[in-house]
Amino acid sequence: MIHKLKDGYVKVEQHNGVTTIEFFHPQSNSLPAKILDELAQSIHRAGNDDDTRVVVLRSEGDKAFCAGASFDELIAIKNEEQGLQFFSGFANVINAIRICPKFIIGRIHGKCVGGGVGLAAAMDYAIATEEADIKLSELSIGIGPFVVGPVVERKIGVSAFSQLAIDATLWRNADWARRKGLYAELHPSKEGMDESIRRLTDALVHSSPRAMEEMKKSFWHGTEHWDKLLNQRAAISGRLVLSEFTRQAIEKFKKK
Repeated sequence: MIHKLKDGYVKVEQHNGVTTIEFFHPQSNSLPAKILDELAQSIHRAGNDDDTRVVVLRSEGDKAFCAGASFDELIAIKNEEQGLQFFSGFANVINAIRICPKFIIGRIHGKCVGGGVGLAAAMDYAIATEEADIKLSELSIGIGPFVVGPVVERKIGVSAFSQLAIDATLWRNADWARRKGLYAELHPSKEGMDESIRRLTDALVHSSPRAMEEMKKSFWHGTEHWDKLLNQRAAISGRLVLSEFTRQAIEKFKKK
């Protein structure tokens, strides 16, 4: 099933107990609101599907896994309400992953920026290539990684998260991300990554659904308040994105 959207899509396929959710946007897989909304809904549906044992989340293309928020939509935000609505899109995807009763395996084939790092951190098990460098660039455009902060900090710890958040223009390589715990595995090629994903998903398809559901609950214990927390964080970003600093920074970036 393909949900075609303007300049992008979300595609869902189910095969032998594995539901694969793939997203694409021509601007380095940046995420506008409609793709974020469709991603969250697709994850919810997979979680409620009795025929789904495990979920794989991936993006299309050969370069970036996800470049974060859509700059076109960021620059179009006119008030705090619109800002809250846009950043709630990332919050809704993270929370959908969090409450989904199925394990979600991330296929991280390329670079992750901003919200893309948040998606990678939200995965229950992320398998990446050596090209999957990361950067939290939000501060450089006058906002901060508020929405993705809780999920990134949960995965890699306060120290590593603060390093990423403060030095917002520096790329960390994929090995740094693996050593900090963001990625469970790192492979030199996409073929090796895909083979590992096939091995893991085959094992999980033949595992106890009830046991996996209970394991996931225990892994995410202590995050029950995130519906409220991430909404509050989205409001912070929604206010900051209205600043003249942010508008000028985004315009400069778009001209590069």
